[in-house]
Amino acid sequence: MRIKQLPEDFQVEEQIAWPGDTGPFAYYRVQKRGLTTVAVRDAMAARLKVTPSALVFPALKDKAAVTVQYACVRKRGPEVIRGEGFEATRVGWGPRALRPTDLGGNLFVVTVRDLGDAAASALGPAMDKLGRYGLPNYFDDQRFGSLTRDGFIGKEILKRDAERVVHMYLAESMAGDRREIRKFKRLVASHWGEWGYLLHQAPRPSNYRSVITYLKDHPHEYRTAVNLIQDRLLSIYLAAYQSWVWNHIVGIYLDGTHSSPYRVRIMRSRFCLPEPSPELAALQGQLVDLPRLTAHYDTVFDAAAQAAFEAEGLALHDFKARILRRVYLTKGERQVAFVPTDVSVGEAEPDEVNPGRARVAVQFALDSGRYATLILKAAAALIGDDILVR
Repeated sequence: MRIKQLPEDFQVEEQIAWPGDTGPFAYYRVQKRGLTTVAVRDAMAARLKVTPSALVFPALKDKAAVTVQYACVRKRGPEVIRGEGFEATRVGWGPRALRPTDLGGNLFVVTVRDLGDAAASALGPAMDKLGRYGLPNYFDDQRFGSLTRDGFIGKEILKRDAERVVHMYLAESMAGDRREIRKFKRLVASHWGEWGYLLHQAPRPSNYRSVITYLKDHPHEYRTAVNLIQDRLLSIYLAAYQSWVWNHIVGIYLDGTHSSPYRVRIMRSRFCLPEPSPELAALQGQLVDLPRLTAHYDTVFDAAAQAAFEAEGLALHDFKARILRRVYLTKGERQVAFVPTDVSVGEAEPDEVNPGRARVAVQFALDSGRYATLILKAAAALIGDDILVR
């Protein structure tokens, strides 16, 4: 089975609770196709004659999709803003900027393609099981854009290996890097230490230039160079590694408590997918801390946490970003399992993109922080099919 072969195959709409109906902030409903949220933000900001940071989107959405999301700006802008690949319509006014907490979740309509007859027939019952009993609340691939061939930059931050962090940032391709950034990083890797030369090759504008400029004059002061990386990126790197370890804690626990032949692939690892059941649904009420210095794991999850830390070569006391000046690990906890709502599955129809195969439309709603792709991976595993994205 395949998803995201066409942008229209993956449709998502934010569900939002407005913070008010009067005020200086203009609220826009933005529909986009084949664009990142950042690209739309920049285009809208140019039309509104404001800096990109003045235009607030509470959440980012996938490029390979048709999405409806919301944005705001403190400005009397036009009622409609159109650009290539997007249209923004002013839908109201409010007292403050929109926040992630204003979002109540997302509604998804996904066209699943390239299905054989047996898989097309089995998809509905599989989705029904997931809609009744749920699945593990793993973080999915989208969370791990900072993964390199050799691991996570967030892990090296926790290990306090500043030189390694700088090397990964400047010279090692990450899963989420654009093509031009990958090309630049290959150049850095082949000319490591030639900071004067690399400064002239670095993308403009970019944070890479700030780090390289400092290294040009202070070639061995890697700890200071690490702290010149944008705080936003450092936070993302730490959160990605926290999430990866959290996934393994939960996966190890489920492997020990649920005998299951099913697995879901997340990046380069495969995680336990228990058969949907009332016992799995009950784990919605179980919360597990994100790994950090003050995290606490009760007797149920302690052994799984210790096994995950041991596999990573770290201990809980290592989960503090001691080489960073302003950035910290995220606090919080996460449900072990979740259940999608409003699940419905359409009839199988001929797939015009993959002749001789079938397509099926699937709809469901998720709370914020849940991954639609994980639902579809789980469904694929339950029906014994592989899943390809695009």
